[in-house]
Amino acid sequence: MTDTANWLAQHASEAFTYLTTTGRKSGQPHRIEIWFGADQDRMFLMAGGRDRSDWVRNLISNPSVAVELGGETRPGVAYVIHEDSPDDGFVRDLLVDKYGSDRDLADWKKRSLPVVITFKEVED
Repeated sequence: MTDTANWLAQHASEAFTYLTTTGRKSGQPHRIEIWFGADQDRMFLMAGGRDRSDWVRNLISNPSVAVELGGETRPGVAYVIHEDSPDDGFVRDLLVDKYGSDRDLADWKKRSLPVVITFKEVED
């Protein structure tokens, strides 16, 4: 298991993560608190506002992001997952399984835009 996979697995049950993108117009950091899912060495998010969300517009313009989880911040690269990707349904199920036990997320699952973040392994 990679260091990234260990880090994500250790904190996978946390309620949220912090994502920092770079403002596409301002060039300034834009930090949000957001639900997430983790699988192996990838993190997944869903944007209820789809590509109208500022953070999604920012990462489309500049995919370099920072993720804070478990008190640690790591750089990553974020991409929108296309609806014909095998990851599309996987992400939707992953996040609804994590957050939907006490709320109805059927509409959010159907209409949200899935995003994946990958991380470069740090060499010792």
